[in-house]
Amino acid sequence: MEEYAREPCPWRIIDDCGGAFTMGAIGGGVFQSIKGFRNAPVGLRYRLKGSANAIRIRAPQIGGSFAVWGGLFSTIDCGLVRLRGKEDPWNSITSGAMTGAVLAARSGPLAMVGSAMMGGILLALIEGFGILLTRYTAQQFQNPSPFVGDPSQLPVKDGGQ
Repeated sequence: MEEYAREPCPWRIIDDCGGAFTMGAIGGGVFQSIKGFRNAPVGLRYRLKGSANAIRIRAPQIGGSFAVWGGLFSTIDCGLVRLRGKEDPWNSITSGAMTGAVLAARSGPLAMVGSAMMGGILLALIEGFGILLTRYTAQQFQNPSPFVGDPSQLPVKDGGQ
């Protein structure tokens, strides 16, 4: 599958970690800008200052949290690829579940199970949607031939005689 033709594993971990940090910092920046704007005192100057301050303080922290999740997910995914010898959606689903469990380990076994289920279900939904989208677009771009069967079996137009 073309979807799994990605960079080799050691570089994939670094790439995914950086991409996750960027996504978390940008998304966290947008969210924190709105939150800082709403929680600041009345007045445009104060609201803009509160928004900028919230972004400065919280966006890097959120980006770092995303980077930890992305790095751990990619590390587990690469380990599963090496262990199983193939890249398929089951690696991602299992990686999501194991990542959720590892990140919730400090909260106890019950939290680990709950986070593992959430991670696995979330990644299963993402992988399933990706597979459906790939199949839909593959069917959409198929070029049906006018000659489906044997061309000699097609009716011959004889000019209306």
